[in-house]
Parts: sequence; structure tokens; C-alpha cells
Amino acid sequence: MYKVIFTLIFILVGHLELRAQEFQGMAVYESKTSTADFKSRFEGNKNFTPEMQKNMEERMIKMFEKTFILNFDKSTSIYREEEKLDAPGKNGGGMRTMSSMMGGGGTYYKNVKYKTYTVDKEFMGKEFLIKDSLPNLKWKMEGETRVIGGYNCFKATAILPASKTDFRNFSPKKEEAKKANDSLNNSKEKKTNFMDEIEMPKDISVTAWYTPEIPVNQGPEGYWGLPGLILEVNDGKTIILCSKIILNPKDKVNIKESSNGKVISQKEYDETIVKKMEEFRQMNQGRGGNGGMQIRMGH
Repeated sequence: MYKVIFTLIFILVGHLELRAQEFQGMAVYESKTSTADFKSRFEGNKNFTPEMQKNMEERMIKMFEKTFILNFDKSTSIYREEEKLDAPGKNGGGMRTMSSMMGGGGTYYKNVKYKTYTVDKEFMGKEFLIKDSLPNLKWKMEGETRVIGGYNCFKATAILPASKTDFRNFSPKKEEAKKANDSLNNSKEKKTNFMDEIEMPKDISVTAWYTPEIPVNQGPEGYWGLPGLILEVNDGKTIILCSKIILNPKDKVNIKESSNGKVISQKEYDETIVKKMEEFRQMNQGRGGNGGMQIRMGH
């Protein structure tokens, strides 16, 4: 009798484990970034004609409002922008470069079991494959609750270091600080770098809403580490809101990391991009520019 019971328990546990492995979900997220800071960066800039400014604004609008798909199971996920039918050959490379500068990328893969992530990015025609450990997000559980898409959600907050390669964090230095910086550099040698021209916060404050009703340690972009799927994230400039959830869809997705590009750590990638930005700045100075960074869109 006991043998039969243990056999049934073994079969049931094995069945539950199999179902857990088979479990998969899909979440659709709408991402919107405030345009106020970006418009102020181009207004009054002598390097931008009205036509250039209008063109830049149109390009950025495409990056300010995006739709992303998160496919996830119990331990892994892939997050990528929903594919749209754009006009063929219309500055694709340049737009991918700008997307990378806005914190975007091709496919963001997370494995919460092993606490690793892989994301493929393109910058100025070069493919990079960032492989690194997931950041330890020290979430603070708040008492507030709300309903998102029919799911009961709980609030959590965290302070994260600002990314040095996310253009959304950049802002031009105030005139007073710039003059003081120029004075300091002139007292030595006239040698500045790209990072001297901008201001960037050290940290950013993030608010997330997660639902324990979908008990997976996942979320959009690099967000993870809460006892439930993250349905909304707000970092003060960008809001990522889940608009649709499908659990156990009929069509399963092969959740695996990308393999294209030069393998590099997050720190190495950040250093590479900052160095490349400085090269563009110096190139512009050599052409008689004012030292501001200009990047030609397209190839």
C-alpha cells in the first residue's frame, strides 16, 4: 500500500515539475519616454538648423513610444522590441545606433536561476554581445497596492546607478559649471573629454509594480528580483506599462540568448561607447566645430 502511495506521489511531483518547465507566458509592454529634456537639448543649438531639428524630433518620437514583448518561463526570459514594418533601407543602422544610446538593444535575455543576462547591441555598425551578472536590485517593499490589467499589484522601489551609456541620463552642463570647468582646464592644458561636457545623475530612483498572482522573478528590460511579474516600471523619465498578458500561449517561444556579436562585459561595453563618443567629439573639433558631439545618422 505504502509503495503504491509513494509511487503516486513520485508521479505527481514529476508531473508538476514537468508542468513548471512547460509553463510559459507572454507580456506586452508599452514604453513612453518624456520628450521635454531632449527638446531643450536641441533648441538654441547653432549646429542644428530648423530642418535638422525637425528631422531629429521625428526620429526620436519613434524611440520615445515603443512596444516590447516579454516571453518568459519560470527562470528565463527574452525582452525585445516588437518588429515594425519600416521603409527598407531608411537609415536602419543609424536608428539602431540611436536606439542603443537610448538604452535599447536587440534581445535582452535574463536567466534568474543563474543570475546572468545577455543583450545584443549595435553601435555605429559594430555588433556587441554583452554578457554579465544581473545587478543586485535592492528592492524596498512599499505598502501601496493597485490593480493593473485585472491583476493585484504591490509597489516596490529601488535606487539604481545611472547608466553611462544611456542617452536618457545625459543633460548639457549648466553654463556656470561649464565656465568653471573650462577655467580649470585652461589653467592646465586645453584638454577636455566628452564626459566633461555633460551632467549625469549618479543614481536614479525606480518605482515598480509587481503581481504575486504570476509568481515569476521577471520583468521588462533588466528589471527582476521581485516575488511576481513586474507589470510597470517608472524611472522618472520612462514609464514601461504592461498592456496585455497571455499565460501558457498555444505557440511556445524558444527562449534562448543571442549569439551574434563581440562578447564583452557591461563595464567594457560602457568604456568602449564613452571612448567612441570622445572620438566623435574630437573629430568634430578638428572640423572646426564647437566640441559638441555630433553623430551622423546612417552609413
